[in-house]
Amino acid sequence: MAGLWQRKKGFTFIEMLVTLTILAILAASVIPIAKTALKREKEIELRRNLRLIREALDAYKKLADEKKIEVEEDSEGYPPDLETLVKGVEIKADQAESQRLLGQPPSKSSSEKKTVKFLRRIPRDPMTGSIEWGLRSYQDKPDADDWGGENVYDIYTKSPGTALDGTKYRDW
Repeated sequence: MAGLWQRKKGFTFIEMLVTLTILAILAASVIPIAKTALKREKEIELRRNLRLIREALDAYKKLADEKKIEVEEDSEGYPPDLETLVKGVEIKADQAESQRLLGQPPSKSSSEKKTVKFLRRIPRDPMTGSIEWGLRSYQDKPDADDWGGENVYDIYTKSPGTALDGTKYRDW
């Protein structure tokens, strides 16, 4: 009789079923949050990469406006493609100015040719996973989807997706 009242150690089937149900509910509530967090990270990376390339385009334009870079007249001072920002361009600069930019004390002033690179590499578009960006030329119409090929005035992602705030990625 004593053996009937003695309880065995372990979990019952009902206890295991309740525990697994609770874990499934918790896991199902975490998945949408994780997807939103992943999308937000990609959007942050997209904004960062767009800003990086646009700052490089602006730096190129600034040097062209200062007549330190030889550019074609119809290019409006913008680079012909994104590869130019990676390969770099030769500028003619004072040695004193070059040393000032590098943080070195100035020495005698003489002219020298120097290659300036604006990007180490073309950043990856996190939405499409490639380094292919949509390009806009200064001569293109603002709403044009085709790049005229004359120069690179602006860039955009080729992703047709919509951001968390409701805007289209290509409009950023």
